[in-house]
Amino acid sequence: MAEEKAMDPIHQFAIQPIFSLHPFGVDASFTNASLFMVIIVVCVAGLMLFGTRARALVPGRLQNLAEMAYEFVVSTFQMADLSDGLRFFPFVFTLFLFVLLSNVIGLIPYAFTVTSQIVVTAALAVLVIGIVIVYGFIHNGFRFLRLFVPSDVPFVLLPFIVPIEVISFLSRPISLSVRLFANMLAGHITLKVMGGFVVTLLSAGVFAIFAPLPFLMAVVLTAFELLVAVLQAYVFAILTCVYLRDALHPGH
Repeated sequence: MAEEKAMDPIHQFAIQPIFSLHPFGVDASFTNASLFMVIIVVCVAGLMLFGTRARALVPGRLQNLAEMAYEFVVSTFQMADLSDGLRFFPFVFTLFLFVLLSNVIGLIPYAFTVTSQIVVTAALAVLVIGIVIVYGFIHNGFRFLRLFVPSDVPFVLLPFIVPIEVISFLSRPISLSVRLFANMLAGHITLKVMGGFVVTLLSAGVFAIFAPLPFLMAVVLTAFELLVAVLQAYVFAILTCVYLRDALHPGH
C-alpha cells in the first residue's frame, strides 16, 4: 500500500492534516498545505528583512537577491504601463514572491506545492479581482463601468460588445487561477511519472541498463519545470498589474 502511494503521481497533492482543529464544529485543521504556506511566508519575510538589513553599497548575495526581485517587479509595473499605480507595489511584490517561492519550493523532493491546489490559486485570483473592483469604484465611481464600453465602437454594436466585455472580465479570475494551478499540477505529475519510470527500470533486472534515459529526461524536465515556475509567477504578476491598470484607467 505504501509503495502504491509512493508511485501514485496524484498522491503528492493530497491534503494531510498535521493536527486537527475543529472550533465551533468548523474544520480548521493545520495541514501540510498550511505548513508550507507558513514556510513560504517566513522565507519571503526573511529574504526582505535580512536581505535589506545591511544596505551595503556592494551588496552581498542575499541583498543582491532581494534587489533583483524588487527591480524585476518594478520593471513589470513599467511593462504593464502602471507607473502611476505604485501604491499597489507592496501588494504585487508580495504576491509575486509568494507565488514564486510556492512554485520553486514545490520542486524540492517531498515538499508540498501550494500552488497545485485550485483553492489557493482561486483565492489569490479572487483577491486580485476583488481589489480591482473595489478600488475601481472608489477611484472612478460609476465611470469604472466604462471598462465594459470600448471607445470608438458604434452605438448599435454596444448591446453585443458590452456582454462580451462583462463575460471577459468575469472570466479573469478563472483564467488567472486555472493557468497557475494547471501548469503546476501537470508539471509535477510528469516529473513523478518519469521518476517512477526510473525506479521501475532499476528494479527490472536486465532492463536497468535503460534507466539512465528516463533519468536524463527527468533532469531536463526538472530544469524546464523550474523555468515554468518562474514564468508562471511572472505571468501572474504582470496580469495582476494589467488588471490593476484597468482599475485606475477603465477607459479603453
